[in-house]
Amino acid sequence: MALQFYNTFTQKKELFKPIEKNSATMYNCGPTVYNYAHIGNFRAYICSDILKRYLLYKGFAVKQVMNITDVDDKTIRDSQKEGLSLHEFTEKYTIAFFEDLEKLNISKAYVFPRATQHIHGMIHLTQKLLDNEIAYQARDGIYFSISKFRNYGKLSKIKLDETKTGVRVKNDEYDKENAQDFALWKFWTEKDGDCVWESPFGKGRPGWHIECSVMAMQHLAEHFDIHTGGIDLIFPHHENEIAQSEAVTGKKFVNYWLHNEYILVNGKKMSKSLGNFFTLRDLLIQGYKARAIRYLLLSSHYRQQLNFTLQGIDAAEKVIEKFDIFFASLDEVKNLNNTVENNEIAAIIENAQKQFEEAMDDDLEISQGLAVIFEFIRRINVLASENKVGKKNAVDITDFMKKIDSVLGVMHTEESAMPREIIMLAEERERVRKKKDFATSDKLRKEIISKGYILDDTNTGYRLRKKRDENLVLQDSHSK
Repeated sequence: MALQFYNTFTQKKELFKPIEKNSATMYNCGPTVYNYAHIGNFRAYICSDILKRYLLYKGFAVKQVMNITDVDDKTIRDSQKEGLSLHEFTEKYTIAFFEDLEKLNISKAYVFPRATQHIHGMIHLTQKLLDNEIAYQARDGIYFSISKFRNYGKLSKIKLDETKTGVRVKNDEYDKENAQDFALWKFWTEKDGDCVWESPFGKGRPGWHIECSVMAMQHLAEHFDIHTGGIDLIFPHHENEIAQSEAVTGKKFVNYWLHNEYILVNGKKMSKSLGNFFTLRDLLIQGYKARAIRYLLLSSHYRQQLNFTLQGIDAAEKVIEKFDIFFASLDEVKNLNNTVENNEIAAIIENAQKQFEEAMDDDLEISQGLAVIFEFIRRINVLASENKVGKKNAVDITDFMKKIDSVLGVMHTEESAMPREIIMLAEERERVRKKKDFATSDKLRKEIISKGYILDDTNTGYRLRKKRDENLVLQDSHSK
């Protein structure tokens, strides 16, 4: 199956045909840095990360841009509450955001542009809209006239004749009932404090919607492949991005719009305004692992609502543990002194890879993709229990799982390399054991154990593994 995505714009699945062959350009709406990002926010960023990682897996060169909104109504309001300059206030939460990205293993974008670094571009775009007579000046700012943009509402499918008309909306965020002409540039008022920039049409600051248009076009192009975000951004934010961008360039702004569904808590959307949110930091303090949180957020299809519970993280941690145990068992096979090789395993790997790709090619059906991987692990475990997995098989299996994890980003795939000293002791013990020198054999076994390793004798040779710290495991299991 060829790669296809559900395009919000056309409301159907479409084959992915990038503007440039073997290349993909994507813009992801990033955080507004007025607080710590919550888990609902991170679902959107992880969905975008899975998309990017799978495009890379498929061989595309990916140029990804994720913006940082560091000036808008909320950042100004809350910075003033804390008595900090806008930069001091937003820098605190920007740094925290990058720390959280790293903890969740979300790969870095090509660039993370900040709105305050692109004010000149926003002024320039606003001036062009004025020159084209699609924007106009009002008492409190410069507004986009949606009646002058043909097919306004084509993304969100809003019909203008069913909403209030002739209304200007200065607020950055609003609903359909209030949706009309939106602010491109807001003239300075005392409430803005020192958040002010000079422009040809008067000192002030940009509206929220124009920020993403400018940063996307400056760092990608006037026409690019993919734009992502939560479904709450379809209207008005993404609708307004399309209008103001295409009104200036005359070009289609974006080919594919991908939107992820909400996270729910007790049946309601997780949001700061409702106060029913968890930050990553909240959960880490409670003892939950970042890998498990990442797994929970990616484990259901991006267009399905995800009901968030702490029990869900508990279940995700058990899955992560199964991955770890599987890789540990593969490492043990690599350290096993036998010559077993199973020609059947190459076909099992090939079939699993094919099925995984078929699932992901179908609009990133990750739930089905994960089911394929779990079945693969089950089959390999059965063969390993029957001593039908050899060293080369284990290497091939590990390589395959590493490839899968280049998409998932949740496994510890690094080989726990056995120290050469331990291998030499085990080899010497095997040599003297075959000579029936059991006294020396027992002495060497005790030395291996004293160094933190366990040696098991099998029908086909010996097996080395690292001794686990049972106290640490017990402590972790009760840390919540």
